[in-house]
Amino acid sequence: MNPDLDRLQPYPFEKLARLKSGLHAPHGLAHIPLYIGEPQHPAPQLALDALVANLGALSNYPLTRGTPALRAAIADWAVRRYRLAGLDADRQVLPVAGTREALFAFAQAVVARSDTAAGRPLVLMPNPFYQIYEGAALLAGAEPYFLNTPAGTGFLPDYDAVPEEVWARCQLLYLCSPGNPTGAVTPAATLAKLIDKADEFGFVIAADECYSEIYFDEAAPPVGLLEACARLGRHDYRRCVVFNSLSKRSNLPGLRSGFVAGDADVLAAFLQYRTYHGCALPGSTQAASVAAWGDEAHVQANRALYRAKLDAVLDVLGPVLDVSRPEAGFFLWPRVPGDDERWAQQLFAGQHVTVLPGRYLARDTALGNPGAGRVRIALVAPLADCTEAAIRIRRCLGA
Repeated sequence: MNPDLDRLQPYPFEKLARLKSGLHAPHGLAHIPLYIGEPQHPAPQLALDALVANLGALSNYPLTRGTPALRAAIADWAVRRYRLAGLDADRQVLPVAGTREALFAFAQAVVARSDTAAGRPLVLMPNPFYQIYEGAALLAGAEPYFLNTPAGTGFLPDYDAVPEEVWARCQLLYLCSPGNPTGAVTPAATLAKLIDKADEFGFVIAADECYSEIYFDEAAPPVGLLEACARLGRHDYRRCVVFNSLSKRSNLPGLRSGFVAGDADVLAAFLQYRTYHGCALPGSTQAASVAAWGDEAHVQANRALYRAKLDAVLDVLGPVLDVSRPEAGFFLWPRVPGDDERWAQQLFAGQHVTVLPGRYLARDTALGNPGAGRVRIALVAPLADCTEAAIRIRRCLGA
């Protein structure tokens, strides 16, 4: 077996299941699960209609690179959303079966396995992070290098503190903006600095932007990596790729539909990898995706639902909990009293609400575990459930 499989850690939800094992919740309270970021708003009907209308496409093998219609729909959306001068649908866009598999597979294609006197190549990533980044690095033969995102830096990495020798060994930098679990958005100026670093040291930037469409000021959507490139006049998006999907934007997590876009040379190599990897989207999925990328009304309605839940929950918890309003996304990342694991157990056993201990999303570093003492609360349940959960959390706090 691949020995690097032994280096993988259990997924956060496996740890959570063990943490809750043997606990008994109150019988009179319905369970409110707020631990997993699975959207529960209705899927857009136009996408469902397109899916059903194109079921006949299941009779044909789909192309790995997707249909011209899907690539064009993605390119058109990205140009509108990020005010790009253009995006070549044939060379700079690649549909993928959800960004989870693509974020993992990308490292397998990009990282050059080469042990040197300095050690294995490095893959840099935020800490806390989406665990796929770590697993992708390890199974690509690289070492993950964790960049803590504490409150003192606005929940963003301090890239200026990264040693030169680390940049020299870096082959891939994962960004997550808006961040999971913090909701922090990487500013355009920081993106520009990172692009300069990528040019200087020769690594690729992979920006996970899956929460880009869950924001709260309609006049100020989060900046994206391709947008930062365009502002610099880099319309070839050299060394830069972005990942996005319909899961959060359009409440279609089960559709498993997303895209990678950016540097055409990098995407050509990734397409070659994926031709063997074998994750082409069924034709019906592609048709539904075309419909979803072409409509913004359902996305605006989706944001309004999250905005209402965020306002309601913060009204209840703001006075009694160390919690800040996220810039984007649907997570809260509060500091809780004492140990985050023990507090999550108390909340479940006392109030039948499940949240995720923050340490499960992060790794220990010389500066500590930046997730310790925090929990992730996913505001994905209906408004009434989120509000009820906030009341129970407040009760758990004795407030």
